[in-house]
Amino acid sequence: MDEIAIAARKGKSSLYYYFASKEEVFQAVVEQEAGILFAKIEHAVKEQTNAREKLIAYVLVRMKGFHDFVNYYDALKNDFLSKIEFIEKIREKHDQKEQASIARILEEGIQSGEFRKLNIELTARTVVIALRGLEEPYFLTGEDVDLEKHLKDLLHILFHGIAT
Repeated sequence: MDEIAIAARKGKSSLYYYFASKEEVFQAVVEQEAGILFAKIEHAVKEQTNAREKLIAYVLVRMKGFHDFVNYYDALKNDFLSKIEFIEKIREKHDQKEQASIARILEEGIQSGEFRKLNIELTARTVVIALRGLEEPYFLTGEDVDLEKHLKDLLHILFHGIAT
């Protein structure tokens, strides 16, 4: 709380006027980071003209955004933090929002003829699961990888499958 007060240029007692505990401060930080990240994703998606490019933008901004929003990423992935009640609610909200966003892009792609008719809910869930699977090797191991190239390769497989 001392460090937060210094960073906010407020007295520690001022923080407790707005927040009853450190957990409430952390919750506010996590929710703010989540809001900023989803706003960046939505902006990137809206700039695209077709569903394929929208899905690529979504994935790239999402994955790169976790580097910028460490508190939010920790809230989603840290098992210790999952014991905090509001974290589980944030995780559920995050999952629902992600799947809904991807589902909208898939629906648009089906309507425009870019994607074949498919089970949108299952496909959206599968894309989110695949992205989660990529988070650990890219963010937790500290490996120096070309994230954008790997993500574009993943999306190529998603769009074209593995058949020749």
